[in-house]
Amino acid sequence: MLRLITANRNYSSWSLRPWVLMRTLDIPFVDDVQPFAAPVNYDAFRAFSPTGQVPALIDGERTIWDSLGITLYLADRYPAVWPEAVDARGWAMCATAEMHAGFAVLRNACTMNVGVRVEPYTPGAALAKDIARLAELWGEGLSRFGGPFLAGERFTAVDAFFAPVAYRVRTYGLDVGQAGQAWVEMMLALPAMRQWEDEALAESWREDSHEAELAAAGRIIADYRKA
Repeated sequence: MLRLITANRNYSSWSLRPWVLMRTLDIPFVDDVQPFAAPVNYDAFRAFSPTGQVPALIDGERTIWDSLGITLYLADRYPAVWPEAVDARGWAMCATAEMHAGFAVLRNACTMNVGVRVEPYTPGAALAKDIARLAELWGEGLSRFGGPFLAGERFTAVDAFFAPVAYRVRTYGLDVGQAGQAWVEMMLALPAMRQWEDEALAESWREDSHEAELAAAGRIIADYRKA
């Protein structure tokens, strides 16, 4: 059986992508959590990942790394990973690639932390640009393909790749427009997302560098994580 190696539920946005994809599409796998134990986990993670990073998918003697690489690998075996219609599939692939390669300011300024709510410091123009692009992109997909998911009536890889952003929108109170907010609320209610969140809140692990990034992002106004 496939084995998916991920890290802390609370912090690891890259881990969430293939995890929620596989859970929601009922792709069977063994769930292997390797938490961030230090500011740099490269040497420890090299035991299972050639990049020293998570996620990594183990398929027998084969190791597949990087969230996009894992998604492409799964798509060869599970057609439901992408939308069936050609137009929707092409758009979903482009939006997925844009998320994978872009939105750097959003990632840095609004680090993923599932269990807290933050009053962000005044966002700069670069962050506002990323947020505006999110609202534009999501609105396009939802209106063009009819929703309720980004590329049509069912969950696909493009939703999985933006799933970490759904948590960010809630954590930092980001304004992604009415249509974008409706998608966020639907995503947060998905059984797989609720399971991820429950496990994130139950974690007792804390990692100093991730906590420092959070403190730099804004003022924590609520913390629902296990003490």
